[in-house]
Amino acid sequence: MGPVADPSRRMLALLSTLQDGRTWSGADLAARLGTSPRTLRRDVDRLRELGYPVQARPGPGGHYRLVAGTAMPPLLLDDDEAVAIAVGLRLAASARTQLDDDPGAAQRALRKLEQVLPARLRHKVTALHRATETAPGPGAGVGTRLLGLVGTAAAQHERLVFSYRSRDGDEAGRRVEPYRLVLTGRRWYLLGWDLDRADWRTFRLDRVTDARTTGERFAPRELPADSAAAYLDARLKAPRHRAVLTFDAPYERMADRLAHRDGTLEPLDDGRCRYTTWVDSFEWLAVTTAILGVDFRVEEPAGFAEYCARLGDRLARVAG
Repeated sequence: MGPVADPSRRMLALLSTLQDGRTWSGADLAARLGTSPRTLRRDVDRLRELGYPVQARPGPGGHYRLVAGTAMPPLLLDDDEAVAIAVGLRLAASARTQLDDDPGAAQRALRKLEQVLPARLRHKVTALHRATETAPGPGAGVGTRLLGLVGTAAAQHERLVFSYRSRDGDEAGRRVEPYRLVLTGRRWYLLGWDLDRADWRTFRLDRVTDARTTGERFAPRELPADSAAAYLDARLKAPRHRAVLTFDAPYERMADRLAHRDGTLEPLDDGRCRYTTWVDSFEWLAVTTAILGVDFRVEEPAGFAEYCARLGDRLARVAG
């Protein structure tokens, strides 16, 4: 970085450099900004007067570092960082993983960022947005408050209690030692030790309600996997049946009825919709689809269509 004569531009360059989180020696920082150590000290004092908490340690081994303060300072970004954040906010604003407790937060942040982007970057972000489509994601969004609560509890090894809705829609209280949060397939999962079941369990966060910490600390247990992500991946890929069904009803009608079920629903051109899901057993799928009260056709697998036929014969005999 070349020398900057204008004090305002020099201070912005200083602030941008300090915001990378590193600890800088006075000599290295002055050399990077192309200024003298004396001028650097004056600029640091000016930043402090403006409310930026710059920590300084004098003498041999001394350094400068920007630490957390009482307010969030303006964020200075280079071109690539600004584009990356804008694209991420656009995806967050349009995805089904939208934050429940403040659905407009990502959109508001994006508007603020776009207002201050230079024209060349604004055009680049707009072009990327127009050239990108976001496929509908499964499940509902997760609130930032819940993410913060669970993440803090896992980091501080504090037990959680919450109400959890099962795949069948039944709710029950759970007591858990949280281990890690995992984001996969546009869904947030909590991996933790279930105290009542004395085993590791995974919980979809969009099914968690009334979560709170208990104040009880715990010693983390050894996970039977290389990582939380590896454990969850193995659980999700356990042997299951893939089923594809076509319902004789529009997407809007079936979306409410399948809101609490695992799977992906997509509209078809003829007023019907297609449902794709992975299930542990045909028995569960047959019951849940039958009680929906809508005719459907089994696209795959053939084994499920045969099971439905046998079940239908059995029920007909019972009714007869």
